[in-house]
Amino acid sequence: MTTASETLDAFSGGTVPLKKRLRQAERRKKLLFGALILPLAVFVLLTFVVPIVSLLKHSVANPEVHDNLPDTVALLKGWKAANGAPDEATFAALARELDAAKGGPGIAAVARRLNREQAGYRSLIMKTARAVPLEAGAAARDTLIGVDERWGQTEIWQALQRAGDPVTPFYLLAAVDLTTDEHGDIAKAPAEEAVYMDVLLRTFRMALIVTALCLALGFPLAYLMVSLPTRHANLVMICVLLPFWTSVLVRVAAWIVLLQNEGLVNQLLMALGITDGPIQLLFNNIGVYIAMTHILLPFMVLPLFSVMKGISPVYLRAAVSLGCPPFKSFWKVYFPQTLPGIGAGALLVFIMSMGYYITPALLGGPKEQMISYFIAFYTNQTINWGMAAALSAVLLAATMVLYVFYARYLGPTRGNKAKSR
Repeated sequence: MTTASETLDAFSGGTVPLKKRLRQAERRKKLLFGALILPLAVFVLLTFVVPIVSLLKHSVANPEVHDNLPDTVALLKGWKAANGAPDEATFAALARELDAAKGGPGIAAVARRLNREQAGYRSLIMKTARAVPLEAGAAARDTLIGVDERWGQTEIWQALQRAGDPVTPFYLLAAVDLTTDEHGDIAKAPAEEAVYMDVLLRTFRMALIVTALCLALGFPLAYLMVSLPTRHANLVMICVLLPFWTSVLVRVAAWIVLLQNEGLVNQLLMALGITDGPIQLLFNNIGVYIAMTHILLPFMVLPLFSVMKGISPVYLRAAVSLGCPPFKSFWKVYFPQTLPGIGAGALLVFIMSMGYYITPALLGGPKEQMISYFIAFYTNQTINWGMAAALSAVLLAATMVLYVFYARYLGPTRGNKAKSR
């Protein structure tokens, strides 16, 4: 019996088998496609992946003590707190390195890093740095304990030991309100420092409400656009896209003008008799929800419109003609086909809402600030790159989890997987 390979070879008519030539042609085609997308891949790698990875490295980087007090950190590697304070050589190394770092940015970095371990250690480091160098022949241990008796306790040396590792989970744990105790075990952060989980939950809650509002407004709007004649649908589409092309800052400023106590919205409410006086619409969650819903609405409408445009109205008419009530026909026949658009729009709006900064900062109060506000605070004001990177990593992880959920249950490949099963 002649096999398929022999048949291909029989048709080749040359020295090179046809099957091999087909593989070569397929390989050349793949190389061509690879060469075409190579510039884009390099651009994305350099401008997107590398900065993100570089930023995330700061969430575990711990260079302050490790780089400025290397000899002290090396001597503390084998030290155990159960044996009491370290030996004289460790005290001497610390005094020498504090004297070397004094007057430069290194001493401030060490003090700032230790103060994150325990409040009050910044003043201890700065006070000790002013007391060095040691006098000739003076014992380093007695001198440092004479400057501050905390040098005779094990807690400060344990803090130095923990802060001396080049890599630390300190910032990532702090970003989810956790910390490490004196034994190195993970524990809950003190109540006065546990703020980030509340901020993260608030961010999720606000993003969820904005997504629900965009879906409630965007679904009927997209359905209307699909049902209208093309000329009228294009006009509605322009109205949807017109604010989309306007700067976010300009739109936020416009909402500040509209929502203020003497603004058009309050004047209209009072003119209609709905309220006797102006309602506080700014610097609370009402203004934030209104502005964010307005800004993000096009990101919900566009995916819904693209999916609804591909749904044939014949299905709905067939269901109604077979005796199914109109609403039940819509719910059982039309709505399930719009789920990919709902999923894409909801995912897009939710992820963008979680990273919003300008709108809550300008229209919200202190209780409406989202996690992006704290990332900007640590980046621009306190220059705490570790904490900013850790909060960014938490936000990125939440985004990735949402994307996996979308791809698993609402993505375009959902139907194919179901069919394959």
